[in-house]
Amino acid sequence: MAAQPPPPPQWVLDLNATPASKPKGATFSDPPGYTAALSSKQKSQSSKTAVRQAPTSEEMDTLKMKKAWELAIAPAKQLPMNAIGMYMTGNTLQIFSIFMVFTLFKTPILAVASIQRTFAPYETPGTSGRLLGVKAVYILMNMLMLALGIWKVNGMGLLPTTRSDWLAWEGERTWSERAVPREWL
Repeated sequence: MAAQPPPPPQWVLDLNATPASKPKGATFSDPPGYTAALSSKQKSQSSKTAVRQAPTSEEMDTLKMKKAWELAIAPAKQLPMNAIGMYMTGNTLQIFSIFMVFTLFKTPILAVASIQRTFAPYETPGTSGRLLGVKAVYILMNMLMLALGIWKVNGMGLLPTTRSDWLAWEGERTWSERAVPREWL
């Protein structure tokens, strides 16, 4: 005859048992985030009282303008990261620094070119006039990104900013007088 296994400990029985209902005389409130299982009667009452009203068009326009401003200022939030990246790549011509500069020029140009598509979700009759300022700020922030790219290209020595960069287009200097005859030179 086989021995029966011992009964499980009390904590296992407590875990598997359904939770006891809250005593009626309890003065403690439920902890934050706790939701007790609702009976079908309570569910029907809570669904009737928890009907959410749709926002008005003014509230939606305000929300859309807030989101549009967040989108317009987003390129400025990328400026410090890109500036540190440009500083870290150095001023030598390497493939990594060239790709970083290319991306720094490409991203703002494409962003400005697709500005209408970017702000289309926020365009309503109530926000169309106010979006002009938002779009102007968006363009300005992208121009700051381009300025960072120009600063980097100048630091790399790729911008023709000195007179020696234009020597191919300089003519020979004509002297008004010489100390030595031309034949001796």
